[in-house]
Amino acid sequence: MPSLKKFAALCATPVLAAAIALPALPQEPVVQGPTIKTSVNLVNLFVTVRDKNKRIVTDLKQDDFKVAEDGQDQKIAFFSKEVTQPITLGLLMDTSGSEQYMLGAIQDGASSFLNRVMRKGDEAMIMSFDLDVDLLADFTDDRSALNRAIRKAQINTGGGGGPVTPGTIPQSGSKGTNFYDALYLACNEKLSTEAGRKAVVVLTDAEDNGSKVRVEEAIEAAQRTDTVVHILLVYDPHFGANANIARKITDETGGRMIAVNNEKHLQEAFDQISEELRSQYTLGYYPSNSARDGKFRKIKIDVAGKDLKVLARKGYYAPKN
Repeated sequence: MPSLKKFAALCATPVLAAAIALPALPQEPVVQGPTIKTSVNLVNLFVTVRDKNKRIVTDLKQDDFKVAEDGQDQKIAFFSKEVTQPITLGLLMDTSGSEQYMLGAIQDGASSFLNRVMRKGDEAMIMSFDLDVDLLADFTDDRSALNRAIRKAQINTGGGGGPVTPGTIPQSGSKGTNFYDALYLACNEKLSTEAGRKAVVVLTDAEDNGSKVRVEEAIEAAQRTDTVVHILLVYDPHFGANANIARKITDETGGRMIAVNNEKHLQEAFDQISEELRSQYTLGYYPSNSARDGKFRKIKIDVAGKDLKVLARKGYYAPKN
C-alpha cells in the first residue's frame, strides 16, 4: 500500500490532503472513542430489532437480550430504549460514470434524508468518490452548507463522455472507482476522532476498480472506529451492481444494504435508514476478557422471541497498551 508521504505528494490541496490523506493501514489499533473506553473497557452496542414483517420492534426489555463475546456470555451493565446520543454521520456519494443517470435522484434523496434524520447535536460530512475522493463538506450541523455540498457533486468519468473533476486526493494512474478508499478515509481519517454514535451512509453500485486499499481494510477501518456502514445500492440496470460486496461490508459493520434502482425505492430506503438510526436500543457491557491485546472479538446478540432479526455490529477491536 502507498505510504502517507506518497499520497501527500499526490494531493492537489495540501490542507485537505493533510486532513484526509490515505496512510498505510496501521498495525496498532486506532485510539477508540467512548464506545470502547481505554480506562474501563466498556463496550457499547447500538441495536435495531425487526420482526418477520420488517417492522421495527421497540418494546423489548433488557432481559430479552443476551450478549456473547467470543462464545462467552456477558452481563449487560447498561440498557436503554431511547437513543438521545448525537449521531456523527458521513454521507458518501458515488459520482462515477455508472451513476450519471442516477445522480439527480441521489442528490434529492440525500438532501431529504439529512433534513429528516439530523437533530440538535448531530453533525454530518459529505464526500464523493469516482476516480478521486472529494471532501465536499467537513463535519457541520449547518444543513444549508451540507445541502450545498451535495449539489456540488459531479460525475467524473476521466474522459470519453463526462467531465473530469480534480479530487481532494487525486489517485495517480487511477482508472476506476475508488469506493474502498473513500470508505477507508471516511472511517480511519475522519470518524476516528469523533465520539458517540457514528454511521456512514453510502450511495453506490459498490463497484470498485481503482482503490489502493482492499475491501477488508475498509471494513477493518469501520470496525476499529465503531462505525456502522449502511449502503444504498443505487444502480442503473444497464450497469448492474456488486450486491455481494455491499452485503459483506454492511453485515460486518452492523449496517443494512438496500437495493435501489429507481427514485421511489431510493426515498423508501432513506426512510428505512432514518427510522433505524432513531429507533435503536443501547446495550453496554464490561467484557469478561480483560486482556488489552488489540485483537478482534466477535459479538453475538440474541433476542427472545421468534422471527426477530437483530441488526448490530459483529465485533470490535480490544484496546491495547
